[in-house]
Amino acid sequence: MTSEFVHRLDGVPKGARAHSVSAVAATVEGRGALRISLTDEVSLHGVPGRDYIDAPTFLELPVAFADGTIEVDIRSGLHRLAPDYARGFAGVAYRISPRRDHFDCVYVRPLNGLRTNPPPPRDRRAVQHFSYPEWTFDRLREAYPDGRYEAGAEIGPDQWLHLRLDVQGERCRVTVDGVPVLEVTTHGRWGMGAVGLFVDIGTEAYFADLRVVSGSVLD
Repeated sequence: MTSEFVHRLDGVPKGARAHSVSAVAATVEGRGALRISLTDEVSLHGVPGRDYIDAPTFLELPVAFADGTIEVDIRSGLHRLAPDYARGFAGVAYRISPRRDHFDCVYVRPLNGLRTNPPPPRDRRAVQHFSYPEWTFDRLREAYPDGRYEAGAEIGPDQWLHLRLDVQGERCRVTVDGVPVLEVTTHGRWGMGAVGLFVDIGTEAYFADLRVVSGSVLD
């Protein structure tokens, strides 16, 4: 049995809960969307590795998800409070536990996208998968120097992209603008959890046209 949740994201969905982020309806390039960024309190006074950087910083949606497909359009760039290491981090968290103490996440770094002609190794770091809390990006890079949990992509800042995740069990396949860019074996826990619109430090992101389909997708 499959189920489907579709929302234009031209307003905050009923029942959504913000965790360390602000989310407001906005219009960008004539398109209705949700503008999401970290709160000023977190951006200015948060502790890296605790309050942000691969942490529970997302708008949690009233959607139950275990296996299936998540699709959303994202347009992200730098926030006015962005530190020099910010890359426009924005993406999707999934299988969020009720206490938000574990989840999986895929996010993009558009300032590392190939459209910006970044130097190595940043050209291979436009898309990232991590599993909270143990397997953040820095631990994944140390444990897997082959870079299997991140990949390059033909993206850039302040441009719309279409992110699609196909998830089943421990597998997650990531597609950007119809191009498969990453397929990983996750370190997260299996089971049902919520879906969240994720941002990290220094990011101003817009999200539109979300579609979540629950059910088996990979064979």
